[in-house]
Amino acid sequence: MNYVLVFIGGGLGCVIRYLIGLLFLKSDLSLPVATLISNVAACLIFVIVLAFINLKPDLAPFSRPLLLTGFCGGLSTFSAFSYESYLLFQRQMYFVGFANILLSCLLCVSLFFILNKFQA
Repeated sequence: MNYVLVFIGGGLGCVIRYLIGLLFLKSDLSLPVATLISNVAACLIFVIVLAFINLKPDLAPFSRPLLLTGFCGGLSTFSAFSYESYLLFQRQMYFVGFANILLSCLLCVSLFFILNKFQA
């Protein structure tokens, strides 16, 4: 059953990621905004689901494969993030490349610190 939940969640996450990408397809921004939004959104959803699981542990068997592994895994695009960062460096856009890495990492990791503050 978990395979089906991961499959459904992953499919939904991928479709949402694709739609976010379409929103910024013709953007003139140097920063890969669609990927940044997808990564931060996936981390935010992950944090919210983790907090909910901690409050209602009986929902963990259902929500972990569907939402954490599936949906967040499909939505978050770390491989695309890495490739896009590489391309920025390859184009000698060093400031934008470092800004992309810094913003993505700081924003996403900060969400877990925020979760910890609310659970303390």
